[in-house]
Amino acid sequence: MNLFAGLEKFGIKAGNTANLFEEEKKTSTDADGTVKEEIPSEDSFLLDKAVRCTVCDKVFKTKIIKNGRVKRMEPDMDLRPRFEHIDTLKYNVVSCPYCGYTALNRYFEHLTSGQRKLINEQVCANFKAGACVDPVLLDYDEAIERYKLALFNTIVKKGKNSEKAYICLNISWLYRGQAETLDSSDPEAEKKKAECKEQEEAFYQQAFEGFMKAVSSEDFPMCGMDSCTVDYLLAAMAYHYKKYDVASKCISRIQGTASASKKMKDRAYDLKEKIVAEIKNNK
Repeated sequence: MNLFAGLEKFGIKAGNTANLFEEEKKTSTDADGTVKEEIPSEDSFLLDKAVRCTVCDKVFKTKIIKNGRVKRMEPDMDLRPRFEHIDTLKYNVVSCPYCGYTALNRYFEHLTSGQRKLINEQVCANFKAGACVDPVLLDYDEAIERYKLALFNTIVKKGKNSEKAYICLNISWLYRGQAETLDSSDPEAEKKKAECKEQEEAFYQQAFEGFMKAVSSEDFPMCGMDSCTVDYLLAAMAYHYKKYDVASKCISRIQGTASASKKMKDRAYDLKEKIVAEIKNNK
């Protein structure tokens, strides 16, 4: 359908206007005349942001995502976010290159005086300045290193169980993402995939245990997630570990919550169907 039908009398020919808000796709032509869609580079989704360190008070630049630029895709069953052409998880940590203080974006500016003192004594005093220089782009290994540094900082500052669990969950997701990008034609790929899977499982287990402790001792929202989101996340993780009783209880809470969105209830219903099927198959 041409939304501008009728403008021909003005001498204007406006074709292909069925969708006003469709993103313009860049294309290139091969030597044989084949037209190919150009894949945008990762740095086209990033911009530099100046940040003042909460611990050492020095200013540095870090990469952040241009939220209006990325296109969200369907997440994994356990809510691991997916975006077209970029894994945004790699850029959700801020790390000071001067003192080593590192945290998730949402927590970087929030420290008590006591926490600042602990980080100064146990992180900054031993940190090798320059070891965390911000590259143009982060690969998975560099991103995982930063998350591990954020996890260490969180333990040092005696952060909440939910924060530690969420960092572990993100690390496990990064290992999953790294495994997905490995070239299957590379003879070393299978070995690397196995290593990634092992690390993913190790951090996933820590995340599950951490969130189980957090829901019994902390208030919501938790790491930016409401109670229904955390319940669904726990249900998905419990399903992974075949703890169907735990998963079923979490799903029941979602279904019994009036404030739960239709989308979340639909997700919970789909997961419940998987659980029922698994229980039947195991009988």
